Amino acid sequence: MLKEFKEFAMRGNVVDMAVGIIIGAAFGKIISSLVSDVIMPPIGILMGGVDFSDIYINLSGGDYPSLAAAKEAGAATMNIGVFVNTVIDFVIIAFAIFMVIRGMNKMKRKEEAAPAEPTTKECPQCLSVIPIKATRCAHCTSELAVA
Repeated sequence: MLKEFKEFAMRGNVVDMAVGIIIGAAFGKIISSLVSDVIMPPIGILMGGVDFSDIYINLSGGDYPSLAAAKEAGAATMNIGVFVNTVIDFVIIAFAIFMVIRGMNKMKRKEEAAPAEPTTKECPQCLSVIPIKATRCAHCTSELAVA
C-alpha cells in the first residue's frame, strides 16, 4: 500500500496540482494584502475617510465604536466592509487566473496551428492521393519522380 501511495503521489499531475495549490494560496494572500492595504485605503479616502473593513451592521442592539470592539464584546454583526474586501479579492484573483489561462490557451493554439508535414501527395497523372514516399501511383501505375 505504501508503494502504491508513493507512485500516486509522485505522478506528475499530483505534484503539479500540489505546487499549484501552494502557489495559489500564497497568491491569494498577496491579493488580499493588495486589496486591504493598497487599494481600499485610497478608495476610503476618496469616499470621505471611510475604512471599509470597519463598516458593519450591529445586530445585537449595543453601540460599539468599531467592528473590533463589537467582536470583542461578542456582539452579532453583519460585516459589510469585510465582505466588500473579500469580493474585490475574488474579482482580482479571478481576473488574474483568467489572464494566465488566456495566455496559456494562446500558446497552445500557436502550437496547434503549426503546420504538420504532409503525409500524402497527388499523382501528377491521375490526381489521386498517394503516400508521400510512393514511387509509383497505385491507381494509374505511372512512375513518380523521387523527391
